[in-house]
Amino acid sequence: MLSKRAFLSGVGASFAFLAGRIASAEPPSLQYPARPVRWVVPYAPGGATDVMSRLVCQRLSQRLGRNFIVENKPGAGSSVGTEAVINAAPDGYTLLLTSTANAINASFDPSLRFDFAKAIVPVAGLARIPLVMVINNDLPVETVAEFVGYAKAHPGKLSAASSGVGTSLHLSGELFKAMTGVDFVHVPYRGSAPALVDLMSGQVQLMFDNVTSSAEFVRAGKIRALGVTTHERSAALPNVPPIADSIPGYETSSFYGVGAPRGTPRAIVDLLNREINAALADPEIARALTDLGALPLTGDAQEFAAMLAVETERWRKVVEISGARAN
Repeated sequence: MLSKRAFLSGVGASFAFLAGRIASAEPPSLQYPARPVRWVVPYAPGGATDVMSRLVCQRLSQRLGRNFIVENKPGAGSSVGTEAVINAAPDGYTLLLTSTANAINASFDPSLRFDFAKAIVPVAGLARIPLVMVINNDLPVETVAEFVGYAKAHPGKLSAASSGVGTSLHLSGELFKAMTGVDFVHVPYRGSAPALVDLMSGQVQLMFDNVTSSAEFVRAGKIRALGVTTHERSAALPNVPPIADSIPGYETSSFYGVGAPRGTPRAIVDLLNREINAALADPEIARALTDLGALPLTGDAQEFAAMLAVETERWRKVVEISGARAN
């Protein structure tokens, strides 16, 4: 006959065994994250994409107890990094910094080997950034309306810089041309920085740029801002009116968010969405976004998915109106 001690010892062992079985049977999504998470930024290091990504990843690492590691994977207008995430395991351990480029490329680049809308699960928004129409100081205009009049009086004589063919900067200029009937020559650069240098020196006369990179030069008087591309004024340049005040219906912006490979468990998507929204609510991150001229994009995964669909259709229309296509 078993002693009381032996009986209790056996019961304890049984409960330990059952607890181990239950823990091992726990769905992987409920154990997430169990190892470091890759956060793929499909652009070169530096700039607003890195600042936002590293701030949010730092908060996620602190809150979830595992490292969220920013990995820059530039190339082909963000398509190299995007495709790398699409081909990764759908387990929540590889995430993508999604952006306006994904919405644009869906219609701009017919050579893409993937359908972004079907291949990526929207997780959460991060920020929206207005663009600003800036000109060289020697151009004798002070407003959007004056610029349109000057450009029409000098057809083909003005050059507009951008950070590359097919970017939101390039297509914002193409939409402006289509809606006003003005003509200027597009000059693509490898990023905003060299384009701004030539704008300040007068090699080019015009640029549509993210306020994150242009605002400091506008405030320093090195270039002149005529209008922002959103319907609301930007906190970074509060004295600059919307272009839509002069050209009704004109609107563009850059946006950033987070996506995961199709098939990523809903429980992981919802967890990441909650934590990213919590990070965006952090006063330090909110201040950093404001300093960048960015507006936080909060909401659940379904709201971000709806926004992506709207933006993809918006840029499809811009591509169609402009006639621009990838080479």
